Amino acid sequence: MLQEKTRFMNANDVMKALGVSESKAYKIIRELNEQMKAKGYYTIHGRISARYFAECFYGFDE
Repeated sequence: MLQEKTRFMNANDVMKALGVSESKAYKIIRELNEQMKAKGYYTIHGRISARYFAECFYGFDE
């Protein structure tokens, strides 16, 4: 799914990981970034932390 050193996922990575469309991938990234902002983290538009993604979707750190 991701190279070992990758820290952030973009829409293509989310599409491949979950098998969703591009628009759905961006919606997921937006929602996860909103959750991270609420916790006080800085976010990058159009990217999501690979670690946070794994925690939310798989229940563990990658």
